Amino acid sequence: MVAAHRGRASTGPEAVCNDPWALRLAGPEGEALSRRWDEHSPSMVLWMGLRTRYLDDCVVRALDRGVRQVVVLGAGLDTRAARLARDGARFFEVDQPASQADKRERLSRFDGYPLDAATFVPCDFERDDFVRLLEEAGLDRRAPTCFVWEGVIYYLTEEATRSTLGRLASEFDPRSLLVFDYLNTRMAKASPRLREEDRAMKGIIEELGEPMQFGIDDPTPLMLECGYRFLRTVSFDELALQYTGTYARERFFRFQAVALASASEELTLW
Repeated sequence: MVAAHRGRASTGPEAVCNDPWALRLAGPEGEALSRRWDEHSPSMVLWMGLRTRYLDDCVVRALDRGVRQVVVLGAGLDTRAARLARDGARFFEVDQPASQADKRERLSRFDGYPLDAATFVPCDFERDDFVRLLEEAGLDRRAPTCFVWEGVIYYLTEEATRSTLGRLASEFDPRSLLVFDYLNTRMAKASPRLREEDRAMKGIIEELGEPMQFGIDDPTPLMLECGYRFLRTVSFDELALQYTGTYARERFFRFQAVALASASEELTLW
């Protein structure tokens, strides 16, 4: 579904991102789910396009400023390794073994997709040490890394989120960057004050077997406690203004935001 949203946001004269592989990766099932989501939130395609574009820009900026390692945590059907490839840079995709096997099978049907663009790191996050697996795959923990953690945190427990955030801050070069998205607690916890449209969207996610568990209203105290010293957040409306020059109150998609963080106080990269 996410890939289908991203693919739809990449088409047409008003495309806000560029992922030529996404719709084919999503397949008919993904596109059907995406269209079903439209019934409750017609702004979702725009949000997914904006989120993709901003995360892409963060990765490109990191690469432009010398970072040579990009890690996509919970990669799913992500295609940044192919789309944002750079000489001398390595992309690592960390995900469940079954998910990676499914993705590789889908990619094998495409002509022209660089299957070797990413180093695949199979990892069961509940059992395996993702830091050790990344190092074994060739990642240098002494060098800055750009971590992309997209569409994952709100499906984890708070304990699992804190553990991963802490390890990213303490076990890698402190100049590393982390970019991630998060939901507010009202959406994650199904507050009685949720609008019916938001409740319906949450219901679709739970029906698909991915119940939301963890929400964040203000990430600042969480990031401080997990070892970070730099944090910037950006909202749906701010991204829409930046990339489309528009603001529309009726879009009503304000429960999700994107954060950029680092354990370093030296903000020379940003």
